[in-house]
Amino acid sequence: MAENKHKAGFVNIIGKPNVGKSTLMNALLGERLSIISSKAQTTRHRILGLMNHEDYQIVFSDTPGMLKPKYELHKSMMGFVNLSLEDADVILFVTDLFETDEDIEETIEKINKAGVPVILVINKIDLSKEDQLEKVTAYWTERINAEMVIPVSAKENFNLIKILQEILDRLPHHPPYYDKEELSDRPERFFASEIIREKIFTQYKKEIPYSSEVSIEEFDEEEDIIRIRALIFVERASQKGIIIGEKGKALKKVGIEARQDLEEFFGKKVYLETFVKVEENWRKNKNKLRRFGYDQ
Repeated sequence: MAENKHKAGFVNIIGKPNVGKSTLMNALLGERLSIISSKAQTTRHRILGLMNHEDYQIVFSDTPGMLKPKYELHKSMMGFVNLSLEDADVILFVTDLFETDEDIEETIEKINKAGVPVILVINKIDLSKEDQLEKVTAYWTERINAEMVIPVSAKENFNLIKILQEILDRLPHHPPYYDKEELSDRPERFFASEIIREKIFTQYKKEIPYSSEVSIEEFDEEEDIIRIRALIFVERASQKGIIIGEKGKALKKVGIEARQDLEEFFGKKVYLETFVKVEENWRKNKNKLRRFGYDQ
């Protein structure tokens, strides 16, 4: 296709925690780039996923859920959200049948003033009862200046083709921004740490997932195996004990489940070592956050 006919742009996915933004991006891409759990605030970074075609390149951006910051970590997460409002060509505002605009009124105002097309995506409609979808649609169309409203079920891949077509209709003509052989702008180490962190979110309860961070200290790729050494950081010694568990059983389970997903993601055998270390109050310390890649 002629270069001046090629379309490319940034489609940034924004919404409150736990409405299914990561599930939606993964479903659209057909690749599991963003980690998923039933807990809110699972996504902490801005993660780009590339949909490449001869005629277009869509740069999807999964962002942390919008919230009122309580820690420096939350401020960094909201920094990623605000940045995504600045470089978007299209905004996918994702909500579901249960969320309201409480605590995000200021961000909604920014979205409405962003000057780019907004597509309102109402997720989880497989859970809809009676006239619930109609009421939710009316509620959000009063608050979001959207060009289009699309009810979807990201979990069941319902109406995703409709989203894609509406995006392509609004995408500007532009050469590709990234190599079309790439799936993301993130390095392999990042995805390794995210896969391990996902297992922490799914296995532990209460404050443990939110107090944990994963750092990849070694990532050595050979022809038929990847050797990974990961450090799991927590904020208190008591949390370290919980992560490890009795006779190391809990940490071993995290390692086994993470290794299985790592091997599926990278397509080769993985040797994984995990260790736990205390880093007091890392969520509240700007310097420690920079070390973990929260530099917004």
